[in-house]
Amino acid sequence: MRQTQAYGSWPSPIDAALAAAHDGSPAQVGFVGAEAWWTEPRPAEGGRRALVRRSPDGVEESVLPAPWNVRSRVMEYGGQAWAGAEGAAGPLVVFANFSDQRLYAYEPERPGDVPRPLTPVSDVGGGLRYVDPCVHLDRGEVWCVMEEFTGEAPTDVRRAAVAVPLDGSAAQDRAALRELTDGRHRFITGPRLSPDGGRVAWIAWDHPRMPWDGTELLVADVRADGTFGAPRAVAGGPRESIAQVEWSVDGQLLYAGDQTGWWNLYRQDPADGGRGTPLCTRDEEFAGPLWQVGAGWFAPLDSGLIAVVHGKGASSLGVLDPETGEVVDAAGPWTEFASTVAVCGARVAGVAASPRSAYEVVELDTSTGRARVIGAAHDDPVDTAYYPEPRIRTFSGPAGREIHAHIYPPHHPTRVAPDDERPPYVVWAHGGPTGRSPLVLDLEIAYFTSRGIGVAEVNYGGSTGYGRAYRERLREQWGVVDVEDCAAVALALADEGTADRDRLAIRGGSAGGWTAAASLTTTDVYACGTIIYPVLDLTAWVDGGTHDFESRYLDSLIGPFDEARARYVERSPAEHADRVTAPFLLLQGLDDVICPPAQAERFIAELEGRGVPYAYIAFEGEGHGFRRADTLIRALETELSLYAQVFGLNLTGPVPTLELVK
Repeated sequence: MRQTQAYGSWPSPIDAALAAAHDGSPAQVGFVGAEAWWTEPRPAEGGRRALVRRSPDGVEESVLPAPWNVRSRVMEYGGQAWAGAEGAAGPLVVFANFSDQRLYAYEPERPGDVPRPLTPVSDVGGGLRYVDPCVHLDRGEVWCVMEEFTGEAPTDVRRAAVAVPLDGSAAQDRAALRELTDGRHRFITGPRLSPDGGRVAWIAWDHPRMPWDGTELLVADVRADGTFGAPRAVAGGPRESIAQVEWSVDGQLLYAGDQTGWWNLYRQDPADGGRGTPLCTRDEEFAGPLWQVGAGWFAPLDSGLIAVVHGKGASSLGVLDPETGEVVDAAGPWTEFASTVAVCGARVAGVAASPRSAYEVVELDTSTGRARVIGAAHDDPVDTAYYPEPRIRTFSGPAGREIHAHIYPPHHPTRVAPDDERPPYVVWAHGGPTGRSPLVLDLEIAYFTSRGIGVAEVNYGGSTGYGRAYRERLREQWGVVDVEDCAAVALALADEGTADRDRLAIRGGSAGGWTAAASLTTTDVYACGTIIYPVLDLTAWVDGGTHDFESRYLDSLIGPFDEARARYVERSPAEHADRVTAPFLLLQGLDDVICPPAQAERFIAELEGRGVPYAYIAFEGEGHGFRRADTLIRALETELSLYAQVFGLNLTGPVPTLELVK
């Protein structure tokens, strides 16, 4: 028998500590010999990422103890931070350590071995950083991308592919780092060596393009002395995004490009100079936005088949036959696969989740078709009856444009609300903005829905997963289309009776924080909002106020600064803080170099004395994206307290009261 109780007052076993303990997901899957390895988050250990291996007998064990933190800061978002190989003494792993960004080598089965540095320290700017390593034992080297700061400004930086000696000679002598590329491109991915060792391929792009706008696929010969010959572009361009490149076992180039408007797979003989041959032409994505160097959506198998992560608005793991174009998907409960895939013989490893399970490491045996969980296995921490039951919806926005969203109604096994009450809803705007919200189990969402607060994740125009035309709806329209689409979903839910029109909120982090703040300054849709490490001041952003990677992002999102200066001012929430009338919570990391705290502090200063209730909480030791358990707990509890105060909710259970000031 269900008990009738007002929305927002339902008791829930999902508290903030539980949600924080399950924050983050495994990533960066790879094989070392026949073993699957990956990284995992450790919120309770200061937010570090641990490197984990699965032994042949099925035991998972951490490769490195705390405080080793396997995480790169190249382009600030990092990427593939480790690589391994089977050496004479067992596994050899090379990894980037977060605290000093040096590359280290470690042989965990060599008695008495400890991680030993392979690269030097630099005191200039952000120093030397490395990402996307590949171990070449026969050459005694690691090939990777090096990011080198040349001055104190965030844009005083250069990048090159380098060969790092495994003997450690470069740890003290910068000259021992052998540069492989000529530095003509500002951004590159790690070089991929052909099976015969005669050629190398990589992806490059330059400002003002972002990698989803246009990139070039470059190929060069590898000389006898290990240096690269002159690179030549074989695919891509200003309006074609190549997201990944690999080599097939027979020496053909395989790459994901969006020349048709969708990231599909192509095969090309690098010697003939012709265009790539499409392997599977579909209106769905076989790749995604290259936010992190080394992200991967496909991997060639020894059999000639290709493991692929693909889908439209979601993703599956499948095996593509490049001769027929047929894709056979792995059976299993998973509905979302992350941008990491690795192969060993007939085995394929990836990271997958579903609306009923968090991300876990999955292995597919292509010889049998069997898929199973091999690591970071999902374990329900509470009764699954408290999990939300999401709905995939498509809404109509301005001018009739489609808006994709995931709706999570309030859900509880023993509570229902009075018949005449409509639930409060919080619209979640994802970051990026070139990204999307996956449909997976998230205990942060369950934290709210199990208490009687609905959540609507909006994949607004500009989101990925729906083709190039959909993501380019945001071109020069950031702060307009994203705001309109979120509002359209919120109001549609209210109009159909799903949500309470007077109890709507918006929240988001990073670019989602921008959308939340812009929504509060340009609409009257929401009763309150939660703004998390946001972009707030566009003019400051282009004037050295962010990192190099995104320093020209606004050229496409807003327009070239010299041509659209007035637009930068008009759309910046920091310029219009006086328009805010709804209460809000602003959460900021003090170590954030992507969205620095100065923007948040200016926004707050503009609001002082205007009578708008707000709270500003800054977290020491946190950057762009909260990782520490204590931070995650406080952020969730204060957000819930905001909604309780504004929506008039009678919370059940101890939740600290957020003090709002005016």
